[in-house]
Formats: sequence, structure tokens, C-alpha cells
Amino acid sequence: MTDHTPDPAAPLSTFPAYAWPEGKRSAVLLSVDVDANSPLLWSLGNDAPQRLGIHEIRNFGPRTGLWRLVELFARFDFKASFYVPAHVAEQHPDMLPLLLKQGHEIGLHGYFHEIVSEVSDDEFTGALEASLELFVRQTGTKPVGFRSPAWEMTPHMLAEIKRLGLTYDSSLSGFDHPYEIDGLTEIPVQWAVDDAIFFKFEGGGRDRFPMQSGRMVLEDWRAEWRTLHRFGGLFTLTVHDWISGRAQRIALLEDLLQDIAGAQDTWVATAAEIAQHHQTSSNKGRFAVAAAIPAAIGPRRFGTKA
Repeated sequence: MTDHTPDPAAPLSTFPAYAWPEGKRSAVLLSVDVDANSPLLWSLGNDAPQRLGIHEIRNFGPRTGLWRLVELFARFDFKASFYVPAHVAEQHPDMLPLLLKQGHEIGLHGYFHEIVSEVSDDEFTGALEASLELFVRQTGTKPVGFRSPAWEMTPHMLAEIKRLGLTYDSSLSGFDHPYEIDGLTEIPVQWAVDDAIFFKFEGGGRDRFPMQSGRMVLEDWRAEWRTLHRFGGLFTLTVHDWISGRAQRIALLEDLLQDIAGAQDTWVATAAEIAQHHQTSSNKGRFAVAAAIPAAIGPRRFGTKA
């Protein structure tokens, strides 16, 4: 009689386990999307109403929220990756140099937080080139990473990121550890550990869902972190300056970071550091996929006779 009991030591996936630096079982990326009011301005286009409420909610980010996050990370001696739309950097010219001075990474995040489905390929390229030029002009340093607004990507975008010499993207979710897509290193994200889907509330009738309890979210994020640590994955936390800089969310993050800091076998690193590890380790080429978009299936009829 054949024994069909699965071998618990044999992975079912055709991909190998991810290899982190020696002594590390998993990794954590703390990332901040410094959107401020750029997504709002993009969504309103030429019809921006002359009302202050929603703008002031978002202006809290670069005025206060961002720097509370920087101070929080400093207390744990953690370095983070900050993705900044060029328009925000334009309005706050001291922001990028100050983040670099604190030892953090800065990455590109669109010019006006433009949505991929609303711009042409040429417009994307123009925005990417202009953002890159602004970052270099303000800091004297060329960023190495890109994160797409709203986490969408096209094969054209991947090609342009590579053409301009950036070394990684952080917009997709095909694995829960670094991989390569069309030859570009991908540092994956995940909606379940993004603060916006739980706490993005602006009022004025624009909101579709109520704000969630911070305690509930904390427990979900703790569970995600613990289990990814067990799986040997990458826990990518994404927060926003105007959302998680508020007092209740700072308290939530303090509790989460305390848990992470207690795990000596996890590696807290910037996306640039994680991408460099991927590119210079045995992982390179082991998780390579193509940016393949399936053809439309069109109408299908089942159970009919010619």
C-alpha cells in the first residue's frame, strides 16, 4: 500500500527558500510614502475647491507626522525607506536632505502621485525623468529605488526604471520576499500591511469605508510579522506621513516595533540594502519571472453545440 502522507520537510513550492544574511531568518522593511496632499491635487485636477479642511488634514504630514515617524525610528535605531513624490519635495526643499542626514533612504514615488491608468507611457517617462532630476538637484545623490503611486506597474514602466539606472522597484506583490521581474529587482509590498486601507479618512463625503480600530490592526500586523518571520519572508510595512504620524498610530507602531526589535534573527534594513543583498547573493536568478500579462479571454460559451 502506498503511503500518501506528505513529507513535512519537503516544500510544495517549486521555488527554494529565500537566503537572508548569515544569522538572519527574515527581514523587515519600514517604508513611508510621503504623499502629503499630492494624491488629492492629482485627483482634483483643475477643479480643486477652495476649501481648507482636506488640505490641512494632509498638510499635517510634512509639518508634524513625518518627523514623528523619523523620531520613532531613531528610538529603535531603525533605518527606513521614504518614497516621496517630486511635487512634495518641491514644496518642502529641506525634506530630502534631512531624511538622508538621518541615515534613511529616499526613493521616487511619481511626480504628482499620478495614477498609472491616467497617464500615457510618454507622460510616465517624463514624470520619472523630472523626478530623478529634482532628487539629484536637491541632494546631490541619485536615488536607486522607485515605488509606483497606488502600486501599479506596466512593462513599459519596468523598462524605463532600468533604462534610467535605478536598481529596484517596490510596487508589486508576486512573492513575499525579493525577486526579479523582467530583470529588475522587486522589493514586494502588501496591502494588508498598509495603513491607508485601515485609517485613510478625510471626511467631506469622500470616504467609502469607516476608520478601523488601531488595536485590531496592530494584532493583525503582529500576526503577519510573526508568521512571515517563521516562513523566512520579508515584512514590508507601508505607512503614510499624514496618517501614521498621528498620536494613536505612533502608539500602535511603538508596540509593533518593540516586537520586531526583540527578534535578534530578523534583519531590519532599507529597501536599497535589501535589493543589494538580493543582487549579490545566491538569491539572484532563483526567483526570476517575466512581466507577462495574459491575453484577454473574450466571451466564452460552454455547453453549446456548433
